Amino acid sequence: MKKLSKKIVEILRKKKIKLAIAESCTGGMVSAAITSISGSSKIFTMGLVTYSNKSKNDILKVPKKIIKKHGAVSKQCCFSMLENLSKLSKSNICVSITGIAGPGGGSQKKPVGLVYIGTKKSKKIQINRYLFKNTGRAKIQKSATIKALKLILKKV
Repeated sequence: MKKLSKKIVEILRKKKIKLAIAESCTGGMVSAAITSISGSSKIFTMGLVTYSNKSKNDILKVPKKIIKKHGAVSKQCCFSMLENLSKLSKSNICVSITGIAGPGGGSQKKPVGLVYIGTKKSKKIQINRYLFKNTGRAKIQKSATIKALKLILKKV
């Protein structure tokens, strides 16, 4: 993870690209991975951990009706988190992550390990759906963090 983060920070610094991240199920792990690298202050504008639905509503302005209709773990919520993070941060690249890390909280329709990761660069938005193996909370969070870092690297 350290190598990945270092590569991201180096490339973003060279290209003068700003990065912002809104996390839920990863609890700040992606932001921590980036900010653990010296020089990240030049490229990292903000990292928000909007864990509760209330914080998604209040800070990221995710409409309550989206969460009520689709749930906090949905493509629609991930998209809304991403769009509003972009407006808030004015960063070149934005990432949003929402999912179910477990051990509880899953259902047949939305099992533990379901994670949505959204990326936005300029006007290009992509929402990816992943189903990580239910190998425990820490492993799901780590897998989602690594996947998010790899997606950031693809954007640069």
